[in-house]
Amino acid sequence: MRNLFNDWNQALASGDPEQVAALYADDAVLLPTVSNRVRTDRAGIRDYFIDFLQLQPQGEIQESHVRVHGDLALHSGVYLFTMGADNSQVWARFTFVYRSRQDQWEIIEQHSSAMPEG
Repeated sequence: MRNLFNDWNQALASGDPEQVAALYADDAVLLPTVSNRVRTDRAGIRDYFIDFLQLQPQGEIQESHVRVHGDLALHSGVYLFTMGADNSQVWARFTFVYRSRQDQWEIIEQHSSAMPEG
């Protein structure tokens, strides 16, 4: 499961919102870090990443917990994003929910929120 985060992080590094959105199910839900608007489909998720990727984010997991339940997997923890021209850092909590479909894992839900302490 941790490899799936690496795939997602590499998609972010590509700067291509289509590549990132392709990791999500058609009906995925995204509760994003730097937007108040919930995205409820792949098109909305792609639109979010158009703006987010301009910050050139690089994520690094600091704490990680994985649980697998049949064709569903949950990956939650804390990551640190370095982004922007000034390399500002944002600590955030995350939860990814993956579903295995046709021997491929896809993101069906992601929640990411900045840590209240900053």
